[in-house]
Amino acid sequence: MVERVLPRFLAAAGALVAVLAMTLGAGAAAAQAAPKVTTPTSLTITGKGIAGPVVVQAAGQPGVFRQLLSEVSWLATAKPQISAPKADRLGPKYALTVLVKDKPTYAYDLYPEATGGPRAHRPAKQPNGKKVADGWFYGRLTMSESLRVSGVPLIAKPDAVSGGIGGGLGAGVVQDELDPVTGVNSFLAQMRELMLLNGAVLVVILFGLAGISYLIRRRV
Repeated sequence: MVERVLPRFLAAAGALVAVLAMTLGAGAAAAQAAPKVTTPTSLTITGKGIAGPVVVQAAGQPGVFRQLLSEVSWLATAKPQISAPKADRLGPKYALTVLVKDKPTYAYDLYPEATGGPRAHRPAKQPNGKKVADGWFYGRLTMSESLRVSGVPLIAKPDAVSGGIGGGLGAGVVQDELDPVTGVNSFLAQMRELMLLNGAVLVVILFGLAGISYLIRRRV
């Protein structure tokens, strides 16, 4: 009886090892395929009333830098929220460029004084050479103040609501949650955990089938 069951058990064990190897291999491949973490080092702003580009360094002005970056970091992967507004309702445009290791990487157009609230535009052509979907978005209500404290000549609005994406939505969102690179890494980690969980469930199923087969053989 044991001689009949043993080959079946060994075959099931072999299948289990193969599945686990594929699961771990897929997880490792996903980890290797993940993009390298790139941390922005500075920001530049050009636009109406600015004689020369405003430059904000992460090392020199960390507070202002983080505040400005939070205005646009979520735009990298967000889906467009609105259609292109009419030009006469946008107000002055301020072009903000995100630099990574002193190389222009991302570019966005900000309209802090647009009718109905701040607006943001993500051009399809980016400085890093990659093309993304052209899109328009509701800007954060803090956009005007973030630009002003960096050196853009705008009227102070100290009563601006703190936080908020899309005209005030998303208040209290943590900076790491707005970082697209961190979001990708978190997604890959969750996928790997899910695959490992599936492998564990498969182990239980295989052992259950082996046990049932053994009991059936004994009764027969």
